[in-house]
Amino acid sequence: MNQMEINEITQKNIWEDFLLQCKEKTFLDSWNWGEFQKLMNNKIWRFGIYEKNELISVSLVVKNTARRGTFLLVPHGPVIENSKLQNTNDKNQILNLLLDRLTEIAKQENASFVRMAPIWERIKENKDIFDKLKFIKSPILIHLDATWELDIRPKEEDLLKNMRKTTRYLIKQAQKNTDIEILKSNSLEDVEKFSELHNKVSVRQKFIPFSLNFLKNEFLAFKDDNEVLMFVAKYKGEIVGSAMIIFNSNKAYYHHSALMGEYSKIPVIYLLIWEAIREARNRNCAAFDFYGFVDPEKQPKHPWAGPTLFKMGFGGYKKEFINNNDWPITGKYWITYIFERLRKIKRGL
Repeated sequence: MNQMEINEITQKNIWEDFLLQCKEKTFLDSWNWGEFQKLMNNKIWRFGIYEKNELISVSLVVKNTARRGTFLLVPHGPVIENSKLQNTNDKNQILNLLLDRLTEIAKQENASFVRMAPIWERIKENKDIFDKLKFIKSPILIHLDATWELDIRPKEEDLLKNMRKTTRYLIKQAQKNTDIEILKSNSLEDVEKFSELHNKVSVRQKFIPFSLNFLKNEFLAFKDDNEVLMFVAKYKGEIVGSAMIIFNSNKAYYHHSALMGEYSKIPVIYLLIWEAIREARNRNCAAFDFYGFVDPEKQPKHPWAGPTLFKMGFGGYKKEFINNNDWPITGKYWITYIFERLRKIKRGL
């Protein structure tokens, strides 16, 4: 068994260069997501695991303090280098080493548990690793465990050809409609406009929107590296839809979006996404992540079922990951567990 060691990483280039080599990662693993967490006044740690002085895994760790309890979160991690991705023994060593360090930190920070939301493929071998370590399935999803992704490396005409017929038709109709305009912006003013729109939509659709502070800080964390754009959809000069797209580590992410319900029959959102895909191609991204998926056939009444069907119309494939998993540190964990279970039931998820 090769000896592994864990160290904090303090250099952005080391972190980002490693992620570029990894097959499975998202912007939640990025250096800039850590910077966003700091803007939100959350304490973070960036750990790297080395084998023979070679970096093989990284984990961003965020201290979350909420009414339901204090815990350490590893969003979409640990991220593991491709050659180690399917090696169960390596994964076991990485998790054990990370847990030892996080247990120490949790005690220092009065955190009652560690929550991991890894983007490891949903297969028995990966589930077994967490089960054997006595992890508990998280009562709620704090980060997605499935997504819909599109390979955008083919030519534009091939991407259009592979879409659902209705989706392709509506994109072309929107392109012909002179009342529809799609704008790209890196201005905070358009984040504020998005927030106003998002708040209006949240009242109608009965969900809790992200705060303006959250949206602004996320935008600012990625802005300096030119990794974020606001896409604004106008109809007859009025803003009717908007989305925040993040471009990171050769992927684009459709992270936040809002569309005024009364304009749902106007195909502005189809053209907005198509323009976002084209922008991602111009930035040499390999994939467009629609960010979030539930199976519409298995869960037709889920709030995400409709949006997922919409995303599927653009072509692509689903990616399913193992559960968010919890590692209890103290008995206070069970207070959080019960609170989150009740909240999940209340939301009908």
